[in-house]
Order: sequence, then C-alpha cells, then structure tokens
Amino acid sequence: MRKVYFKTFGCRTNQFDTQVMMSKLKDFELTLNEESADVIMVNSCTVTNGADSSVRAYINGVNRKYPQVNVILAGCGSHSKGESLFASKKVFGVMGHSEKENINEILKNKTPFYEIGDLKHIDSTIVDEFIGKSRAFIKIQEGCDFACSYCIIPSVRGSARSHKEADILTQIEKLATNGFGEFILTGTNVGSYGKEQGSSMAKLLKRISRIRGVRRIRIGSLEPIQIDDEFKELLTEPWMARHLHIALQHTSDKMLTLMNRRNDFRSDVELLEALASHGYAIGTDYIVGHPGEDEKAWSEAISRVKTLPLTHVHAFSYSKRDGTASANMNDIVKGNIAKERHKELTSIIKQKNFLFRQEHDNNLEVLLEKGQKGIYHGYDQYFNRIEIKSNEDLSGNWVFITNAVVQGEKNVALYQ
Repeated sequence: MRKVYFKTFGCRTNQFDTQVMMSKLKDFELTLNEESADVIMVNSCTVTNGADSSVRAYINGVNRKYPQVNVILAGCGSHSKGESLFASKKVFGVMGHSEKENINEILKNKTPFYEIGDLKHIDSTIVDEFIGKSRAFIKIQEGCDFACSYCIIPSVRGSARSHKEADILTQIEKLATNGFGEFILTGTNVGSYGKEQGSSMAKLLKRISRIRGVRRIRIGSLEPIQIDDEFKELLTEPWMARHLHIALQHTSDKMLTLMNRRNDFRSDVELLEALASHGYAIGTDYIVGHPGEDEKAWSEAISRVKTLPLTHVHAFSYSKRDGTASANMNDIVKGNIAKERHKELTSIIKQKNFLFRQEHDNNLEVLLEKGQKGIYHGYDQYFNRIEIKSNEDLSGNWVFITNAVVQGEKNVALYQ
C-alpha cells in the first residue's frame, strides 16, 4: 500500500483541511515520516509572497531529496500558484479546495493531473479523530466577504459560506465521545458563521455547549464588528475559554482606512475594555510596515497600543502580496524600519502578557499535550502556555494548577 505524508503550511483552517484529507485515505497508508512516503501532500498557504516562497522552497527540497516521490499541491496555493508549478513540472498534481474529499480517488491517477475544482464547495466530511492532537479543530465556515486591501484570501477561498449546523454538531458529538474536551472553532472568517442560514456564532456556541463532554470552546480570529450583544451574553459561561482573538490589524485610523478595514479605534477601545472587564485575555493580529505607515501614523498607533488591554499578538511585518490593492500602493516602508516597529510592538505586548499572568497565576485549568521525561506542556483558559512537571503520565489530561510560577514567556508548575 502506497504511503502518504502531509506537509501543512499556514492557518488552523489548513490544519483542519489536512485532517479531512487524512480521514478520506482508504486505499493508502498515512505516514508521519517524510522519508518513507510515496506521495507528499503539500497543503499550502498563499497569504503573502513569503508564504508562497516557503511552499516553493519546500517543494524544491523534496524534489531534490526524493525525486521518486509524487508531490501533490493542495490548499490556497493551488489556486494562486498551482498552474505555474504544474506547468513547470514541480508538482505531479494539483488539487483545489473542493477536491480534498475526493483525495482517495485523485491519488490513484497514474499520470499528472490538475483538478482545481471551484470556490463554492463546502465540506460535508465528519472528522471523528484528530491525529496527534489533544484539542480538536472544528471548521465551521469557509471564505470571506471582506475586501481588506492587503489580503488575497477571498480570491483563493471564495466568498463566505457556512457549514451545516447539523454536521458541525454531529462532528463535535463524535469527537467528544472519542475523548476530546476542547474544541477550537475555525474558518476563514469565523465570525461570519450562520448569516446565510439565519443563525449566528452565538447560537452555534449555545448548541455546542449542550453536547455532553464539551468542556471548553475556543474561537478563532473574530472581527470587532462581529462581537454583538448576543455574543456578549455568553462571556460569563464556564465553557467559554477566557481568551478571545480580535483582529484589529492596526490602531491608526489612517492605516485602517488604507487597509479598507471595517473597524475604527474608538469602537475597538470600547470593545476590548468590555471584554477585559470580564477577565478575558485578548489577542490580536497586527500588521506593521504597511504602505503609508509614516512616522506620524506609527507614533499614534503605538501610543494607542499601550492603552489597550492586549495580552497576545500575532504581529506581521507587511509582505507584498501580488494581486492585492496594497501591492500597488506607494509610500513603501523600508524593511529595517518595519522590523524595528515589529520589535517595539511585540515587546510591549510581551510585557502586558507577563503582567496579566502575574495576576492570573491561580485556578488555571490546563489541557496537557504529550510529554517527555516528566515534562508536559499545555494551555490554560487564558491561552497562556504552561510547563508542568510530574511523575504521573498526564498526556492528554486536564489538570488544575494553583501554584504556577511566572517565568519569561510561560508559566511553570509542579503537579503532585
């Protein structure tokens, strides 16, 4: 039986898509060892030119090391770079998003193939196991209707569309029965869930919470305008992870306008302070060095960051993405300046996170991953990483910690 190895780039949505493809392998054997593979599936990311470069570099490396292996390109890169990689014979085959549920038949092709499909498909696969994971990722929607000037994703993932609620609930029921207790809701733009079905994120959360075995629910990145009153009513529910990731992208209104964002700083402040008042850790995405980010805009932006109750940040130095509006903008920020701004921003948030952990070092509920030599790692309800030492085998277990010691970028504790 031919062996298939998966290499996944990018976001949680891609991680879920990989699990979908794994679950559909009937006539092939899954291998976690790249060297033993007959087929290497590359689930690619194309969010920036740099992401494309990383995928190409990996494919080139595989072609050099394992020339006998068939390399198949899937994921977002199949829609942006698949045609050129296929034409240059860098890959044996290309699969679009809509084709991943057909992977078992597609991999039987004896000759090179290009099956890109369409951008209207929505998965119906029920994933009842997550290989190598203690937490389960649940994709609840696909695509995005936003038109942020720097983003290519709507053109490679399609418009926003939701998975059927019944399929989502069935999947979580099966995973909960199989021992999973923490569920991470993910998608291209998760906050848009349900709009075409007369539902909403809040309604879905309520129904998920009623499933036996569901202990904690985390949510992927939400847009500020998607946190409505119905959602806010759930903030005190015990099954809600005490961490929300709100995609601000910037804190200068000038930059938010250039980025064609739908949020503004005044509203963002009110929202984040309201969330923090309920004891939530708050993360965000933030782009530094976007065209037009002059010294005045940056000075205003970073002074505003200092006032916000942020505890986590996914900070990105702007990377040009061909095919986006931002790629044609002038007033380019030099790389060394963007690097310094990135450093300044992340330093501020690290300090905020450290202070937050000092104030939240007790009553931590942690789901542990697999450990080695008595050392286990996991995340608490605030999405802070913790290292736990124990003589017991705690892999995949939930533990309560009351004696965490705050160190650097993680907490440390002894479990007895």
